[in-house]
Amino acid sequence: MYQHRDWHGALLDFPVNKVVCVGNNYADHIKEMGSQVSAEPVVFIKPETALCDIRQPLAIPKDLGAVHHEIELAVLIGTPLKQATEDRVANAIAGYAIALDLTLRDLQTKFKAAGQPWEKAKGFDGSCPISGFIPVSEFGDAQQADLRLLVNGETRQEGNTHNMLTPLLPLIAYMSRYFTLRAGDIILTGTPQGVGPLKAGDEIVATLNGKSVSTRVI
Repeated sequence: MYQHRDWHGALLDFPVNKVVCVGNNYADHIKEMGSQVSAEPVVFIKPETALCDIRQPLAIPKDLGAVHHEIELAVLIGTPLKQATEDRVANAIAGYAIALDLTLRDLQTKFKAAGQPWEKAKGFDGSCPISGFIPVSEFGDAQQADLRLLVNGETRQEGNTHNMLTPLLPLIAYMSRYFTLRAGDIILTGTPQGVGPLKAGDEIVATLNGKSVSTRVI
């Protein structure tokens, strides 16, 4: 069972709750997906059962079409937020991590075309592999964070959080208008361009500001 940990593997004293995500938060990713920039952030939720330790082998669904990787900066909420100001958001963040928003792309495409929700494509068990968290005091400027994803030694995704269309603090404040964010909730902040399929046997290295974690797909 997944539990929040720090970067070195020590348990953190936060409950495991929901994951609140944003789609289409990088212009280059919007372009590669053939989507349009939205007037407001595109928000969706993964349940706690989506969370898993990225350092463990990743079991992806079989017979449900393509499973795509999307590397993202993850934010751990440390104190509750509701209708929060950006100042309150800044004081509520406990740490940052690397996450993958795994997506059943064929299913998502079908649901979009039919005007149906994405939950089955985005919230399936194990769809949010995540690293341990780096404390805010040790992280630096989260709005200038480098993200990189290698698959089998090839760079697939590379970007920096300064390119977010909706930056971190206003994004989380916006989310808190609709969902009370509790201690232990995780925010996923969007992915840069380069998303693509994963298959059994792939070796993955995900890097955040020079700190890397590795895993493999089974």
